[in-house]
Amino acid sequence: MTKKDIIGIQRKIGVVADGFWGPKSIAAVQVYLRAMMPIYPGWPTTDQRALTKFYGEAADETQMLTMNVSEYLMEYEGARVSRMTCHRLVAPSLKRIFAALRASPYAYVLQHFDGCYNNRKMRGGNSPSLHARGAAIDFMAGSNGNLTPWPTVATMPLEVMEIFAKEGWLAAGAFWGRDAMHFQATL
Repeated sequence: MTKKDIIGIQRKIGVVADGFWGPKSIAAVQVYLRAMMPIYPGWPTTDQRALTKFYGEAADETQMLTMNVSEYLMEYEGARVSRMTCHRLVAPSLKRIFAALRASPYAYVLQHFDGCYNNRKMRGGNSPSLHARGAAIDFMAGSNGNLTPWPTVATMPLEVMEIFAKEGWLAAGAFWGRDAMHFQATL
């Protein structure tokens, strides 16, 4: 993002708008997004025990639901996506998120779908990824990749993070400072 974009984010989250993204801006964006989240969104913490208790075992395909997403004009690597798989407990929330994105100026994000259910380990670890439980989704990986710092380099709009936050989802870019493509249904 440009310095002007960062200043715009800083104004929105209520910190000194100087274009420098440091600890105060990081803390402020997290407080800002948490304030939009439901008081009790129902999602578990990221502890593996809590995840298993809530979502079941990783890769348990009996917990997965195939959603028809053809109405959202989603694409994966340039091809239209008509169906995607996610955990049955996150499907209603994702439908509301997709509808909100489609009705917003950020509908283009849907055209850059990069996956939901994927039975794999966390990058650099041995624990199952949230994708292995169908409780995480990625968009716009090309400009918001795993090690790409947000918002200084990654381009995921704060407004997209707001849409996810209203459903209680964490935006990795705001909460980890990188991997802005990633959103997960956890506390």
